[in-house]
Amino acid sequence: MITVAIVDDEAKLRESIATFVNGSSGFKCVSSYGSAEAALKSLPADKPDVVLMDINLGEISGIECVEKLKGQFPDMQILMLTVYEDTEKIFLALAAGANGYLLKRSSPTKLLAAIREVHGGGSPMTSSIARKVVASFQRQKPSAATGEKNGPLSPREQAVLDGLAKGWTYKQLAGELDISIDTIRTYIRRIYEKLHVQSRTEAVAKYLQS
Repeated sequence: MITVAIVDDEAKLRESIATFVNGSSGFKCVSSYGSAEAALKSLPADKPDVVLMDINLGEISGIECVEKLKGQFPDMQILMLTVYEDTEKIFLALAAGANGYLLKRSSPTKLLAAIREVHGGGSPMTSSIARKVVASFQRQKPSAATGEKNGPLSPREQAVLDGLAKGWTYKQLAGELDISIDTIRTYIRRIYEKLHVQSRTEAVAKYLQS
């Protein structure tokens, strides 16, 4: 059973998502909040497997809420569910620690698949969002991916980081690059060391914004 919490200021939408999640086999909505303030106060006690987070929440934005939650609970899995698809908000959300980015217009089936993927360690993104991430990634100069002490990323490491930016899972990366998952993990450890980061979202955000 994958437990889900919802943070969105639209009451009807929260109710609709909660009803759909509870009616789907293998999923349960344990809580929903209409503001970041309420979520920050009570959500940690709910211990959801996945949090669905809107961006436009009022005084404290969803992006700020993600940053605060991740600061206290770095292993919390948070999927942005929003209408915003501009590049700045995408990267701010990823840099804050979001594990995926889905548009509200996504189908219910895609929402469940994204929740399942985030819970399994993936980073799902709506296809239009993934294209923006990849486009920004491709505009960066290769020399941008340079660590302070360990030198630039190798071509293979850059290929792995490119896959991370697309939201691929370790299994997908291994298949695309025709190497084992253990080798993927080794490359990712090296990338983290060179970029001085501790998560895939930090790695992607630092590489794209450098």
